[in-house]
Amino acid sequence: QVQLVESGGGLVQPGGSLRLSCAASGIIFSVYTMGWYRQTPGKQRELVASITSGGGTDFADSVKGRFTVSRDNTKNTVYLQMNSLKPEDTAVYYCNAKHITIIRRDYWGQGTQVTVSS
Repeated sequence: QVQLVESGGGLVQPGGSLRLSCAASGIIFSVYTMGWYRQTPGKQRELVASITSGGGTDFADSVKGRFTVSRDNTKNTVYLQMNSLKPEDTAVYYCNAKHITIIRRDYWGQGTQVTVSS
């Protein structure tokens, strides 16, 4: 059974930092592109950052220069380091795993709330 378990969300003041983690089980982690998405009420889920099996990264324009994404294939874990947080970063953040060749192998975590507020 595939599980993606996010952790690290919470309440932080503007300008602060948080690090999200997503621990994967039930998959061969190294052959998945891992992504972080976020969603606010009434809006579509959007890609925040992704990292390929080879370590290539991609970021939404809104977070470039503030967020970094990394993965540890020995721990089956992907991280999202969020710095200089803004109120507009407030959202539920979801971890995603996409197999590099098998499209139907696309999995989601349950989400973790990030709230940026003073």
